[in-house]
Amino acid sequence: MAIELASLPLPPTADASKFQTFGREVKAWHPGKLTAEQLEEVKEALYKYDILLFRDVVVTPEEQYALTKAFDPKSESYGHGNNKTESTKKSILHPDLKTIPRVPQVQLIGNGTVYNHEGLAEAKLKHPSHTTFHKTRVSPEDEEKGVTRFYRWHIDAALYDLNPPKVTTLYGLKVPQGPPQVCRYDDGTGDELPVPLGTTAFVSGKTMFNLLPPEYKSLAVRSRVKYAPHPYVWMAPARASSTGLGIETEGLEVPLNDLPAWEESKVKVFPLLWKNPLTGELAFEVHPCGIQELYVDPLPDGAKREGALYPDGAHITDLGEVRKLMYKIQRPAIAPQLVYPHDWRENDFVLFHNRGLLHSVVGAFTPDEVRAFHQCNLAASDEPTGPSADDVRKWA
Repeated sequence: MAIELASLPLPPTADASKFQTFGREVKAWHPGKLTAEQLEEVKEALYKYDILLFRDVVVTPEEQYALTKAFDPKSESYGHGNNKTESTKKSILHPDLKTIPRVPQVQLIGNGTVYNHEGLAEAKLKHPSHTTFHKTRVSPEDEEKGVTRFYRWHIDAALYDLNPPKVTTLYGLKVPQGPPQVCRYDDGTGDELPVPLGTTAFVSGKTMFNLLPPEYKSLAVRSRVKYAPHPYVWMAPARASSTGLGIETEGLEVPLNDLPAWEESKVKVFPLLWKNPLTGELAFEVHPCGIQELYVDPLPDGAKREGALYPDGAHITDLGEVRKLMYKIQRPAIAPQLVYPHDWRENDFVLFHNRGLLHSVVGAFTPDEVRAFHQCNLAASDEPTGPSADDVRKWA
């Protein structure tokens, strides 16, 4: 039986013309019980549509790990290293993840206290909140009325030593129900987005690139970004913008000399654009919170110099300038009409192309609202593929 796909239900806010090749529900198949032929069809569908949803399935941690690993058979460890996030107390990821003991590549995430869960006698979980990470916050009065924010737009990736996972799987075990919330951007635009309680918001890296005017496409195709060493420790004291799209430049980052021991050879430098392994399309894939420097190659011979940004190339080390530039490029793609906020149901299993999307936790729960999810992604066996010489000639 060939794969049966249905479009994901888009919210009324979405511009459907921008979601024609985004997201599909896989009907009738179980993600943990695929034949070899079915797995190949799922792989093709994922790289074509970037996010796949399997509804009303019961999936074990072993099955979740096996499917995640099938996209990169040489990968072994969780995307941030097995058992690493809990032991790195200074990392901003530390409170958010609990490792499943018998399958350490799978993490328990959520909110509230979970008992006797997959070998964990008790797990105290905390849904990440913008109130602990953003420079400004929604007032308690507005929060009571259901106003919230995007927490942090990101790619699942350690961004130091380990390579960004190819895919991430998310499995909703316990999903609290409640009234919808309003995600407010609070950046002077008036933008806001009605969202289901506890949604995960996704945007397309392909759309992020396609939206850019020619001079920014040229810049993107010629550029690489350098990430800070131990970026989640480095950024921990700093505070994010109100859209969750990067860090405010206030000099609050941990000085490099005060970070855990690090090696220059393990610092990551990646192209801004990552090539889809199936379609060859380019996606703008930058984790805005961890960026530190930008390298821009000169325009190739024969390219139009008029209006070009950094035509002779550049190495930008001013952190504020790098952040400002990335924000200008990325902000248009998180406009309300371009965001897919997934409306979770219990036993939803979502598989997404981590090298083709950005996503964010959204919303706020009370301490007694229990939410339990399993997350799996694996540090990849290779680095993302950047633009080809033909791509540079086409877009520069």
